[in-house]
Amino acid sequence: MTRTSLRVHTVLVGLTCLAAAACRGGEKSATPAAGAGTAAESAAAPAPAPSLAGAPAGTYLYASNERGNSVTVIDTRTDSVVKTIMAGQRPRGVRLMPGGRELVVAVSGSPIGGPGIDESKLPPADHSKDGIAIVDLATDSVRRLPGGIDPENFDITPDGKFIYVSNEAAGIATALDAADGKIVGTVKVGGEPEGVTVTPDGKQAWVTSEEKGTVTVIDIANNKTLATIHVGKRPRSLVFTADGATAYVPAEVGGNVSVVNAKTFKVLKTIPVKTPGAKPMGSAISPDGQFVYITTGRGATVEVIDTKTNTIVASIPDGKRPWGVAVSPDGKTIYTANGPSNDVSVIDAATRAVVKRIPVGDSPWGVALSK
Repeated sequence: MTRTSLRVHTVLVGLTCLAAAACRGGEKSATPAAGAGTAAESAAAPAPAPSLAGAPAGTYLYASNERGNSVTVIDTRTDSVVKTIMAGQRPRGVRLMPGGRELVVAVSGSPIGGPGIDESKLPPADHSKDGIAIVDLATDSVRRLPGGIDPENFDITPDGKFIYVSNEAAGIATALDAADGKIVGTVKVGGEPEGVTVTPDGKQAWVTSEEKGTVTVIDIANNKTLATIHVGKRPRSLVFTADGATAYVPAEVGGNVSVVNAKTFKVLKTIPVKTPGAKPMGSAISPDGQFVYITTGRGATVEVIDTKTNTIVASIPDGKRPWGVAVSPDGKTIYTANGPSNDVSVIDAATRAVVKRIPVGDSPWGVALSK
């Protein structure tokens, strides 16, 4: 073929291809321009991970999944799961450091027991898995501090310097230096300690003993016991009013809530929880201090206590065995972790009704909001 004929042939082939493309409705090239992706590729591209570190108060809810060995992160603006954090084995207590840039989780190598379980048949504890996990929310890196044997719950001093841990299997509370992880004190608090709350002024740590039915008050200045308060049977948690004057202590077996004068360490009143099957467990207070919310475990409710009268003014039907509870910074929403149903309830505080249940991991235990 001559060079002239070749040029004519090439032109004809090109025209034929253009005509065919036009007949196909202007079909686009399969090769996108540099830097451009196909619509399918754009749709399939995963959304960027949200920035959790230092998020505005209440933006994210963290739910620890005791059997799932994970922490589920929920965006409270959309009530949807946005992330899963692997902090360690059997996570229970969960809180954020002041400033909200680090997530703190109590992890444990002890096997899960509970009602109806023959603990003699459980596998041995692996205490190498015990600790307090500190998750950097900007990098997802995890460092683990020693937290004593079988850490269950904890609280952090307002300045972020110390962490007080309840060691369920050891009957003690452990005080940690949050910066270097050194144990700076241990205090005997009675068998099966669980609830730990630091007073708003940061001067005391209160720890419940399920076995003894007491609350031990620890002086943070010297890690010595200031007082032992007798409350209801098997106390599970406690919460203070913002001024630190009053504490509310729910008792699972006692079926009641003790109202304690936090200055004199005297029980002022015992509030019976009359909901059938109620096992008072978790506790939280509204930001304005008007209401205390108590989860009831097998009672499947959240009880609402008016702090002016110290009486129960409402009982909110909830999910299965609600335990951990948190209240949004504006007081409009209550969140509970419902273990057997593997979800978190979103409760409208005004209407006192569940508006959504969000599936999370296996056996959610505790909840904490960004701050």
